[in-house]
Amino acid sequence: MKFLSFIALGALALAACKQNTTPTTSAASTTSPLNGTWRLLNSKSIVKKDTTDTSPKKGIEDLKIYNDTHFAFFQHNVDKSTPATYDSGAGTYTLKGENYTEHLQFCSEREWENHDFNFTLTIKGDTMQQRGVEKVDSGSVHIDHIIIETYAKMK
Repeated sequence: MKFLSFIALGALALAACKQNTTPTTSAASTTSPLNGTWRLLNSKSIVKKDTTDTSPKKGIEDLKIYNDTHFAFFQHNVDKSTPATYDSGAGTYTLKGENYTEHLQFCSEREWENHDFNFTLTIKGDTMQQRGVEKVDSGSVHIDHIIIETYAKMK
């Protein structure tokens, strides 16, 4: 009799259990306003008083992809009748108000790796503008210019 009571009590306890089907989220998680994919619309490079239009030329696609902590950029030619060109990089970023810093960890141009780049970043609707100094003095690479890049968020 005790054995049957024990089984009945166990069955009742199992029946009372309910599996949690509600997804849980971390209280510390954030959602960056940058999250998603952005297409470069136009860009400029300013060295001293000389401004150069560095916008993607026809047939070149330039994308930047973000999640809450990392970014990656890719540039390639979309014309398959020409030799492939490809440039990319990735790393971590911080965004505090309009102060945006990239730490480039990986890059097809190795001399750019492990450098920090500080920018001012503004977002209005689906348009983002990034402005700041890119400075690299490593090996044979000597870069010191202001960049201004405008991106559109892809849907």
